[in-house]
Amino acid sequence: METLNALVAFLNYVVVPATSYGAQLALGALGVTLIYGILRFSNFAHGDTMAFGTATTILCTWWLQSNGVSFGPLPTALLALPFGIAITSAMVLATDRTVYRFHRKRKASPVILLIVSMGVMFVMNGLTRFIIGVQDRNFSDGDRFVINARQFTEMTGLSEGLALRTTSVITVGAAVIIVAALFWFLNRTRTGKSMRAFSDNEDLALLSGVSPDRVVTVTWLLVAALATTAGVLYGLDKSFSPFTYFQLLLPVFASAVVGGLGNPVGAIVGAFVISFSEVTFTYAWKKVLTYALPGSLLPDGLVQLLSTEYKYAVSFAILVLVLLFKPTGLLKGKSL
Repeated sequence: METLNALVAFLNYVVVPATSYGAQLALGALGVTLIYGILRFSNFAHGDTMAFGTATTILCTWWLQSNGVSFGPLPTALLALPFGIAITSAMVLATDRTVYRFHRKRKASPVILLIVSMGVMFVMNGLTRFIIGVQDRNFSDGDRFVINARQFTEMTGLSEGLALRTTSVITVGAAVIIVAALFWFLNRTRTGKSMRAFSDNEDLALLSGVSPDRVVTVTWLLVAALATTAGVLYGLDKSFSPFTYFQLLLPVFASAVVGGLGNPVGAIVGAFVISFSEVTFTYAWKKVLTYALPGSLLPDGLVQLLSTEYKYAVSFAILVLVLLFKPTGLLKGKSL
């Protein structure tokens, strides 16, 4: 019985939150890897693209709620998400036309584009704060839990309860559907194949009749959809603050690099490596060990390797180690 309680505590405090967080990072990292694989630069504005998309979705959510619209047991933000994606798509396309295209036509080096993206990052961060403010926003409504701890203990008779949040189920389910749709698009549709050809060999793709403007446009549209969805799911699961998304850029980039920058499958693998590492290193293991160990071996402290304030340090450490010993990532970075 105590072993089962230890397993439930492990699932409740490590596996479930890490899986949900990993799914959010995976969607964000896919956007980073699409930009790198097709447009050949690291987009440092990606975190603030997530913040902008989430902010616009929150505003649309408030508008729907003010008009009496809800989504029953599900968050109303899911109804507002298509509007947020549309607004963010317009924003990133306008940014590409006014900023990135100028440098792309002059064959600017990836370092120049990276620096330009940092400028875009600060502008988008300021715009997001101007639109929605700087304070935390909790915009999740509907049913909070699919099953709560009390219901679980009543069903199982265990002393430790498992709480499964609605947002966690939505996050994982949405991530699976979106990733499957993205891979189908890239591998089965003519536009997706054109994007892969452009990524593999730009000159040969142009000679084959691939339209570079179309490829760039579709890439930004996909990135906007992935960034907005990842940002909204993260905000529903936790809360929204523009500065939080600025910080989230590190684990998102770490996920893409650890898995293999430019490799979509690697982005997903890297996301779960980062998420489980962060949660494992910052979780206080005393509760699990209390169930798993005999009384004579129980620890006095929390058995927490790092405080939760240092969770991003875990991402940074893993990123540095991978760059030092396996620069191409766990799955060799390559074109799409």
